[in-house]
Amino acid sequence: MLSLKRLLDRSLTAQATLAFLLVLGITALIRKGEHPAVWVFQSALYTGVAIVVLAVQRRRAARAAGTDAGGLAELNRKIRHHEVPQAPEEQAVMRRLVAEQLGQMERAGKWLPYWLGAMGLVAVGMLVLGAFTGSLAFPLLFTVGTVALCSWVLWMRPRSLDRLRRMRQALRQE
Repeated sequence: MLSLKRLLDRSLTAQATLAFLLVLGITALIRKGEHPAVWVFQSALYTGVAIVVLAVQRRRAARAAGTDAGGLAELNRKIRHHEVPQAPEEQAVMRRLVAEQLGQMERAGKWLPYWLGAMGLVAVGMLVLGAFTGSLAFPLLFTVGTVALCSWVLWMRPRSLDRLRRMRQALRQE
């Protein structure tokens, strides 16, 4: 399990494969009456868009920290495990990465209530549309997924901020 997690952490191809298979399964469940080629096409399209967004975010973060994608994955792993780098140049890269990520999270924190409100409105809108059309299966599934996603964001955000702040403090003490 640890090697799979490490592979997913480092390899964009492994992430793309996993995302494709998950989206394919979800598409197959939602669109049972359509041809399987449509499932594959939609899964490839959604996965492609998600991977492009992820690659751009990684490139931007790596450029801001002054490292490559492999180094970025290793530094993020060290942040998660509270490991302070010993080499001075690696500490400097880690400082830049932590500062960049903290800045992004603090800027995004201002928009979090609006994002949560928009997600709530979309979920309620889906339920209303489902009630008018008489089909509540997909709207209920969508609402449960939306509540789960918003709950996960609200649960992870303080943990991530705390982890980054502790790493920033540990780097200052070095």
